[in-house]
Amino acid sequence: MMKRSLRILLIVFTVLVNIGCDQVSKKVVRAKISYGESIRLLDNHFTVTKVENTGAFLSLGESLPPFLKQLLLLILPLIAISLGFAYLLVKFKTPRLFVIGACFVIGGGIGNMIDRMAYGSVTDFLHISFGIFQTGIFNMADVSVMLGAGFILLSSFLKTQKDENQLI
Repeated sequence: MMKRSLRILLIVFTVLVNIGCDQVSKKVVRAKISYGESIRLLDNHFTVTKVENTGAFLSLGESLPPFLKQLLLLILPLIAISLGFAYLLVKFKTPRLFVIGACFVIGGGIGNMIDRMAYGSVTDFLHISFGIFQTGIFNMADVSVMLGAGFILLSSFLKTQKDENQLI
């Protein structure tokens, strides 16, 4: 019972830390950087600039009708996040790396949903440029989601490798 309680506490803590990092960084950007202002760092490879994204990843869905935008960017993600969070809280034999990844994805998703509900858009502010490698403008919630997805993929890969090794 104690082990389960600690596991649940760590899951909630990890999700909250991801939300907190995202929201604090966005609050600083909203307060300190003007729209369109760019702060170039690391030899112009890293730029901090403030934009508001009313769509999803890379502004996808920005021109959708309001009802469809609410459904695809708020209601369906809320359902998916809720189901994912519930799964983590009740499924105790889930690989640790998968759980960590899911916590990052859930925390990042909640961070962006908070923006959509409070401001009607998501504040993005980070851009990376190294030669031909360029990102769109993103935020810490996006970083959480991408890291979490990476952890989940790695967990799946490691599980597959373990399963294959057991067959040999």
